[in-house]
Amino acid sequence: MVRLLGRSGARSTRRPSGPRPHHAPDRAPGVNKHRARPAPGGPPTGPRGADGTRRGQASGLRAALSGRSVAGQVFVLQVVIVLLLVVAAVVALVLQARRDSTNEARNRSAAVAEAFANAPGTAQALRSSDPTAILQPRAEAARLATKVDFIVVMNTDGIRYTHPKPDRIGKRFVGTLAPALAGHVVTEEIDGTIGPLVQAVVPVRADDGTIVGLVSAGITTANVGGAANRQMPLVLSAAAAGLALATAGTALVSRRLLRQTHGLGPHEMTRMYEHHDAVLHAVREGVLIVGVEGTLLLANDEAHRLLDLPADAEGRHVRDLGLPPDTADLLASGGVATDEVHLVKDRLLAINQRTTDSQGGPPGTVATLRDSTELRALSGRAEAARERLNMLYDAGVAIGTSLDVTRTAEELAELAVPRFADYATVDLFDTVLSGGQPDAARRLRRTAMSGIRKDAPLYPVGEQILLVDSSPQARSFGTGQAVVEPRLSEAPGWRAQDLERSAQVVEYGIHSLIAVPLRAGSLVLGVATFWRSEKPEPFDPEEVALAEELVARAAVSIDNARRYTREHNMAVTLQRSLLPRTLPEQNALEIAYRYLPAQAGVGGDWFDVLPLSGARVALVVGDVVGHGLHAAATMGRLRTAVHNFSALDLPPEELLALLDELVSRIDQDETEEGDASAPVTGATCLYAVYDPVSRLCTIARAGHPPPALIHPDGSVEFPDVPAGPPLGVGGLPFETVDLELAEGSRLVLYTDGLVEDREHDIDVGLGILRGALERAGQSPEDTCRVVLDSRLPAKPSDDIALLVARTRALAADRIAEWRVPADPVAVSEVRASVSRRLTQWGLEDLTFTTELILSELVTNAIRYGADPIQVRVLYDRTLICEVFDSSSTSPHLRYAAMTDEGGRGLFLVAQLTERWGTRYTPEGKVIWAEQNLPSRS
Repeated sequence: MVRLLGRSGARSTRRPSGPRPHHAPDRAPGVNKHRARPAPGGPPTGPRGADGTRRGQASGLRAALSGRSVAGQVFVLQVVIVLLLVVAAVVALVLQARRDSTNEARNRSAAVAEAFANAPGTAQALRSSDPTAILQPRAEAARLATKVDFIVVMNTDGIRYTHPKPDRIGKRFVGTLAPALAGHVVTEEIDGTIGPLVQAVVPVRADDGTIVGLVSAGITTANVGGAANRQMPLVLSAAAAGLALATAGTALVSRRLLRQTHGLGPHEMTRMYEHHDAVLHAVREGVLIVGVEGTLLLANDEAHRLLDLPADAEGRHVRDLGLPPDTADLLASGGVATDEVHLVKDRLLAINQRTTDSQGGPPGTVATLRDSTELRALSGRAEAARERLNMLYDAGVAIGTSLDVTRTAEELAELAVPRFADYATVDLFDTVLSGGQPDAARRLRRTAMSGIRKDAPLYPVGEQILLVDSSPQARSFGTGQAVVEPRLSEAPGWRAQDLERSAQVVEYGIHSLIAVPLRAGSLVLGVATFWRSEKPEPFDPEEVALAEELVARAAVSIDNARRYTREHNMAVTLQRSLLPRTLPEQNALEIAYRYLPAQAGVGGDWFDVLPLSGARVALVVGDVVGHGLHAAATMGRLRTAVHNFSALDLPPEELLALLDELVSRIDQDETEEGDASAPVTGATCLYAVYDPVSRLCTIARAGHPPPALIHPDGSVEFPDVPAGPPLGVGGLPFETVDLELAEGSRLVLYTDGLVEDREHDIDVGLGILRGALERAGQSPEDTCRVVLDSRLPAKPSDDIALLVARTRALAADRIAEWRVPADPVAVSEVRASVSRRLTQWGLEDLTFTTELILSELVTNAIRYGADPIQVRVLYDRTLICEVFDSSSTSPHLRYAAMTDEGGRGLFLVAQLTERWGTRYTPEGKVIWAEQNLPSRS
């Protein structure tokens, strides 16, 4: 019984089916002797009637009540114990109640007597001529109020003055008086004149302290025990309920015990477990019982021997017993196994495992172990074959994860070490690394190397290697097959490659190699070499076949990466040729930029900085939807269009409208051509024009992310620029916003690759961008660096274009403006004013040409323009002359004939200036001309 309960039923097994032995008289009634017994703790198995469950419960109860089985004996014993406990509890409660009632009666009697003795007037009444007349009414009133049976007032001789029964007045008090006369309180139980009672006697003291009488109060014994008697029905009811509940609980426990023991008697159980132990520990097959949590519950002697288990193995988790991981995993998994072979130290064990709860038994598994060491050789070959298959499978998964030639070569080397070789090297032609075709030269570059140690004297990564014809690698190129050198110390052809290094390799312990050419179709991309040092045997034919298979799979991936590298380089070259290589010189903005192409392919992000007339500068950032050559080509077309449109000095909204029409035409052309490989183009763009004279920045955008503005104090905001539709949508106008920027402000333009990716939406990206801009330094270069460091992913999936421009303002002393009346006489005044201002600027060398230019431009404005007319001269990187009038008529350059009296003014202006042109404003037009400043030695 102790063994059964101590192991939670682990050592309990099913009893054999069939008839029980005739010498087993302690069978529980109602158990079918021809039915197989259930697993411990499980429900009975075998056939039963329609009401079999009810009959099984009744027969189990009769077996428990019979007392012949262990469950019945336990039931009777527990019922007797519970009954004794209930009776003892009832007796104790009754005695305690009576004792508490008596103590309460003593305390109440003493309290009432003392209260009455010390009441005002009691001592005076005792000295009066008729104490009874005074005290009897008071005593009766107090007796009724305090619920005692009597209050007796007497003199010092014990003669009563008061009593509940008036006929007892004047008679001697029954009780002990001496202690009270001595000044003490006396409490006692006596048989008084009204029956057995509990009474207290206290002295009555006069004002001078002398005892002038006594007061006694008491309660009869009948009233003392009344409370206990009244509680008796409740106590007995509670005891009966407790007895019923305890009996029911005992019956449930006994029923469960009956199910666990199957109605067996003590002798039969003892005999069964003795046989069980004898069989379990004598059989020459290991037996393990593992609980549902993976805890080892039982292991017989043979299991201890086969698995070399520690003495305290039972009760520990199977993973903590020092077993091989695969064996421990099987035992802890609770799964089913049939003749599964496991290598445990120097033994090859066949393991069978089944669950114990399939027939309603306790959860867990039973595993049997058989020593199958003679199958070691077969198992070793099967394990080697399985490892090779695993390597081939892993090669298909692990090699070629990226379209990078170098990384693919590294993956081949890493896969082979240490599972196949101790060292692995991959050598490729330089042209293959750059995406080109392999050449006929024997010069290779060490692209990847992996080994069990880092100090092997092989060529390092990056080293150029010129193969000699006798080397195994060169011979593999000629045959197209793997070449094996089983003993490098005896291979003169290999040693001829590098005599000094070869000696170091042999001395290091590397003794054999396999050289396999990396072939992709008819192309030989390089060679992979596998080296062995730890295992003393050279590579065998099966390993050579495995090496060829591994390299063949890797060669396909390397060739794919080579082709992708070639296409990617072409696309990147095209893309970079379409982007600005240098920024134009200008003074209005201090500019820094970053352009990062996508990892997976080129995209259509672009930017540009375009100097405009009047010292203004245009900033543009755009993004073409998609990746690849098509997106890069479209980006180049849009950038060229922006260059052309900006030369017309168009406002930002008009320039975006023209770009929108261009993208729509591109879409239409591609749709008409029916080219399925070229998706419909979509693009976004932001165009901003900054004027350093007014410090106004005019911005318009077409579906592009909003710009960020960093104020000189470091605060960051995203100006509310109307979004506008993306380019190519058509039908909707574009709107602009004018921002007055303080000098030193930084305008940040970017593409959506900076603020959007697969993990974050644009709101999160804008929040990250704001935080980076707030902690960026003052210079545009610092701003670019901080922004990219805080947001740039390891491998960006989209292009990123970032443009940061810090504003400058043209100083007021470098701006000259005049209002010109519509009178030809005013031309001379303009010339004089300009001459004085050029002298102040130190540009006297430009006085003549500037006067001539302004004379022609102002004269044309007076003759053909409209009032008002204004002249403005700006001293920037060039000298800029501007003439404004309110007319929208544009002048044209033409060649005048010999007989023409006019038409030569603009021709002279074009000859004397570096650039000139016309730009239109809402109020009219501006004709401008720029002159280079004279060089200063």
